[in-house]
Amino acid sequence: MIQRIQTLYLLLSGLLMASLFFIPLAQIETDTQEVFQFIYRGLTNAERETVTPTLALSILLTVATLVSFISIFMFKKRTLQIRLCGINLALLLGSTGMIYYLGSHLADETAVVNYSITTAFPIIALILTFLALRAIGKDIALLKSMDRIR
Repeated sequence: MIQRIQTLYLLLSGLLMASLFFIPLAQIETDTQEVFQFIYRGLTNAERETVTPTLALSILLTVATLVSFISIFMFKKRTLQIRLCGINLALLLGSTGMIYYLGSHLADETAVVNYSITTAFPIIALILTFLALRAIGKDIALLKSMDRIR
């Protein structure tokens, strides 16, 4: 059952979340023309030194990515797979909120925050995880209907 559509949804969700570890989330420009990059580890300066670490965001993104990949291989235990998808939905929603919260609070009042397209990746992963959750539910309903026929 690993070749089901929910596997594709969960794989794409995991890949989108994994890409956040390599691409900056936002660019913050201060009034003194300093440019900082907001990555998963925190705020970094031009020399790639971490100025302000964000450990909670790092943990949240790592756990959300791992749960996406782990839930792919739980295809024999569908109820556990549904629970993992539900947990992943909460993690993705939390990571989206934390990205925008930290992006606005790490910058000064005079700084300009330019969000990258990668800040939408958790939202897309959230949608894909929800679609996987629905597909798993449909599989469970199909198997229950097959058991009734026998």
